[in-house]
Amino acid sequence: MCITAHWIDNEWIMHKRIINFCPISSHKGEDMANEIMKCLRDWGLDKIFTITVDNVSSNDVTVKELSKIFTKRGINFMNGEHLHVRCMAHILNLVVQDGLKVSAVSIERVRKAVKYIRLSPARCKRFQECCEDVDINCKKSLCLDVSTRWNSTYLMLNRAIEFENVFSSYVARDIGLLHYLQFVEDEDGKDEHGSVVGALLSDDWDNVRKIANFLQIFYDLTREVSGSHYVTANSHFLKICEVSCYLKQLISSEEDKDDLLGKIASNMREKFDKYWGTPKKMNKMIFISCVLDPRHKFVSVGFALQMMFGKEGPILENGVRDYMDLLFGEYVKSLSKDKGSQHSSSLSSSSFENSSSLLSSSGSSVQSIGCLGTFMGDLMKHKAENTTTVKTELQKYLAEENEVESKNFNILSWWKINSPRFPVLAEMARDVLAIPISSVASECAFSTGGLILDSFRSSLTPKLVQTLVCLQDWIRSDARPISVEEDIDVLEQLEQGKDILIRIVLIVIVNSH
Repeated sequence: MCITAHWIDNEWIMHKRIINFCPISSHKGEDMANEIMKCLRDWGLDKIFTITVDNVSSNDVTVKELSKIFTKRGINFMNGEHLHVRCMAHILNLVVQDGLKVSAVSIERVRKAVKYIRLSPARCKRFQECCEDVDINCKKSLCLDVSTRWNSTYLMLNRAIEFENVFSSYVARDIGLLHYLQFVEDEDGKDEHGSVVGALLSDDWDNVRKIANFLQIFYDLTREVSGSHYVTANSHFLKICEVSCYLKQLISSEEDKDDLLGKIASNMREKFDKYWGTPKKMNKMIFISCVLDPRHKFVSVGFALQMMFGKEGPILENGVRDYMDLLFGEYVKSLSKDKGSQHSSSLSSSSFENSSSLLSSSGSSVQSIGCLGTFMGDLMKHKAENTTTVKTELQKYLAEENEVESKNFNILSWWKINSPRFPVLAEMARDVLAIPISSVASECAFSTGGLILDSFRSSLTPKLVQTLVCLQDWIRSDARPISVEEDIDVLEQLEQGKDILIRIVLIVIVNSH
C-alpha cells in the first residue's frame, strides 16, 4: 500500500510526499483503514481533509471506517461529508473501457496485424524496408496494446495510422499477413468478434481514424488530471461537464445516430452516469474548488450545472452556495479557536447593529455639548441607518469581477497575492485546491518499487524498501533541501510540531499484484 500526502504551504507552493510504502496482509476495508491510521499516528497527522482512492468496493469501506475513527477522535472536518474523493482518471478508464466493448472489428484487425509483424525480427526488418519504399523516414516502431489499458490501445492505433500506406505495401511482400488475418486464430482465445477477423480494408482505416481522434480527447484529459505538482481540483467539475456534453452531443446527433462513435458514446454514458449522473454521486468539493478559482466562481459552476442537469441547475447551484456558506463558517470557527477571540471578532461577519448602538450612545454624549453636537449626533444616526450589512469575505470575493482567462494564469500566485484581503477564504483555498483528483501520484510509486525490488534485491526487508522509496521521493520533491547549519530554526519548529496548521489530503492506492 502506498500513501502520498498533498498540501499547499504558507508560500503557496504545492507539495507531494510519499509517507508510506508497505506490504499489507489483507485487502479488507477495515484492515486497510487500521493500516492507514497507524501511518497517520506515526507521522502525527490529525488534520486530514480528503482521501483519494480508486473505485474499488473495499476502498469505500476503508474510507467509511476512517471517517468513523476521525469522528470518534473529534477530527472529522464537516463530519466527513467530503472525505471520500474518487480517482477521476480511474473513472475515465472505466468509462472508456465500456465504450470500447462495442468497438468495430477494425481495431481487432489492426491489433492482429501489428502483433503478426512484431512476432518476428525478420518481419520487422521487412516492414522497415516497406517504410523506405513509400518514403516514410520514421524512427518510430509499431506498438502493441494491452487489452486492459485503453490508453495503450489509443497509442497503438495512433501509431498504426502513421503507417497506413506501409501496411498496404507490406501485404504485397508478405502474403503471410493476409493468411494470418483471415485464417489463423490467436492462441489467446477468441474475443467477442472472434479471433479470425479478416483482411484490413480501407473502411477499417476510416474507422480507426475516427476512434483514435475520439480517444485522443480522453487521453489528453487523463494526462491533464493526473498531475500532482500543480492544481487539478479547480478544473475537476468543468472537465466532467465537458465530457458529459460531448457524449450527449454524439448520442443525440442525427447524422451520427447509427454511427460507430454514437454506439461507443451510448455505452460510455451508462458508466458515466453511474459515477457522475447526479450531484449526489459527486463529492461537493469538486464544485467548491471551481468556485475558489477566481476565473470561474459561480458563473461557471451555475452554467455547468445547467448544461448537465437542465432545469435542475439553479436549484443545485443554490445547494452548492449553501454548502459553501457552511464550509466557510466552519473555517471562521476553526481559525477563531486557533488564533484567539481577538482575531475571531475581526473574522466573523457582523451587522451594524452593535455599531449603531455605539454610535447612538456616543451621539448622546456629544449632544450635551451644544447645538453643534446635536447636528453631529443626528448625522451619525443618519449614517448608521443608511449603512448596509457588512459583507463577509466570501460575499466580497464572489461580488468581485472574475479574473480574465489566460494560459499563464497561476491560481496559487493569485491566492498568495490576495490572501491578505481574504485570510479565512485563503485558508479554505489552501485545503481545497490541494486535493488531487487522481491517484496516479501513488500508483507511480509501484514502478519505483519494481526497480528497487529486482531479482538481485529481493531479500530487502519491507522496512528498508519503504525507506528507499520514501527517501527517493522526498529528495526529488524538495527543491530547497534543508541545510542543518542554516535552517536550524526550521528544524526546531518541525521537531516541536509547530508547522501543523495545514490540512493534509491523502492518496491511498493498494496494489493487489
